Amino acid sequence: MRELILKMSISIDGFVGGPDGEIKWVFDSDQEATNWIVETVWNASLHIMGSRTFHDMAAYWPTSTEVIAPPMNQIPKAVFSRQGPAFLGAVNTTVALTDARANSRTGQAAELQPGAESWAQAYVASGDLAEEVVKLKAKEGKPIIAHGGASFARSLIAQGLIDQYDLLVHPVALGKGLPVFCDLPMPRPFKLTSSKAFPAGSVAQIYRPG
Repeated sequence: MRELILKMSISIDGFVGGPDGEIKWVFDSDQEATNWIVETVWNASLHIMGSRTFHDMAAYWPTSTEVIAPPMNQIPKAVFSRQGPAFLGAVNTTVALTDARANSRTGQAAELQPGAESWAQAYVASGDLAEEVVKLKAKEGKPIIAHGGASFARSLIAQGLIDQYDLLVHPVALGKGLPVFCDLPMPRPFKLTSSKAFPAGSVAQIYRPG
């Protein structure tokens, strides 16, 4: 059975994005923190996310040459969408538009990276959230990593579906924004299993339900 890990960047005051989803601050990481992110993302047999996050990532990662692109492209994906398999039609269009935009900027077609086709081959989970997660967990292999967005993560947390929280806490306070721990029916304890600080001030905090 696979465990479900929620991997998210979070501000010191508990937000995963600004009021309108702004995440520029997420990319202010040093090389050591980036290495931790890459290692964490590679340690998965499946990446899952909500439909909005999936749509945004499918428009970016297939042609990206960043160090995190290989695991994001090459590891299978599942997207949670009530639209069912028809949702993937928009993904195919998105990848094509990404290529066209790159072509208009540089005069050359963007090169699709190895594994880019996996976005269009993703499993679409359109049933009950808990039932779909239980079904995905039942398979053998490395952990499942959930990437968000905020509302999707909030639902996973509220229903107690997360086995481990891999949180990269950034040295920034947003004051207001998108929380993910706001729908808990009651206080929930966690056990800190590891903590690692990086030169630029971010801290990787690994928690498991207490």
